[in-house]
Amino acid sequence: MSTDPAAPLAGAIFLGALAVALAWPVPLLLARAKWPSAAPTLALALWQSIALAGGISMIGSLLLAGLEPFGDDLWSRIGGAWASLFHGPLPPEVSLLNAFLLSAAVLLTAHLVLNLALTSVRSRNQRHRHMELLRLLSSPLPDVPSTRVIDHPAPAAYCLPGARSVTVLSEGMIELLSPAELDAVVAHERAHLRQKHHLLLDAFRSWKRSLPWFPIATRAQDAVALLIEMLADDTARRTSGDAVLAEAIRLVDATGPAGAALGAPKDRRTPEQRRAALVAREERLTDGRRTVGPLLRAAVVVATVLLVVVPPLVILLS
Repeated sequence: MSTDPAAPLAGAIFLGALAVALAWPVPLLLARAKWPSAAPTLALALWQSIALAGGISMIGSLLLAGLEPFGDDLWSRIGGAWASLFHGPLPPEVSLLNAFLLSAAVLLTAHLVLNLALTSVRSRNQRHRHMELLRLLSSPLPDVPSTRVIDHPAPAAYCLPGARSVTVLSEGMIELLSPAELDAVVAHERAHLRQKHHLLLDAFRSWKRSLPWFPIATRAQDAVALLIEMLADDTARRTSGDAVLAEAIRLVDATGPAGAALGAPKDRRTPEQRRAALVAREERLTDGRRTVGPLLRAAVVVATVLLVVVPPLVILLS
């Protein structure tokens, strides 16, 4: 840990600049990039590192700048600030700006953590209520375990995580697809359940709710949601084949918006956004297997690791 008096300010400036970059231009470039559809797992890891590094950088920048007058290294500054808070007096170098920055760091941390907790609790409660509704208004699909059917003509398929996770299909979906296509859809939904995709979606919903004034938060949530669908497609295509899964997606797309199938979660996207997502999924299955080159893959892996490691190191060493 550095005892250079200029180190906290330099670290705060660096983390502040990194937070700005991760809040706007970097996610915008990633959302517009073409390669994530060829490597959804890699892209999801990068999105998670961007969100994590962005939050740490925002908080760390405020913390380093606010703690600067309290000591010679990070731990002595934290100890000095803690002692001054409860026992006083404040060091003469502490200004109103330092107090404001420290307060902002604490409030921002609490805001992000509470939003994540509230989002998780709200989602869990919604899933519990939804499960109770399904028990009343749906029936088991014969010979297909943990799958229930709702009596509605609109094609709909979704999964509901929980202690007893289920896959839900509408009568319209069953009538629309062939048995092989229906198996592909069920495999897709079960991939969501096995891979716990709802936890990742909750995290990005929390990011959006925490920072609603950042338009990029909405773009990030939409990009992650599409990548998760592609990741589930990659699981389903291993058993069903690309052509069968692509045809199932095409048929659902051809029917237009699914509407409010009984019990189905609300789709807050516009019809254009929904269709664009279906088209993107279908095209990656029919256009051949595009891959990410080794240089780009290595660069993304390095960037992902650095985003997770660098901000905490800057805080610790400043």
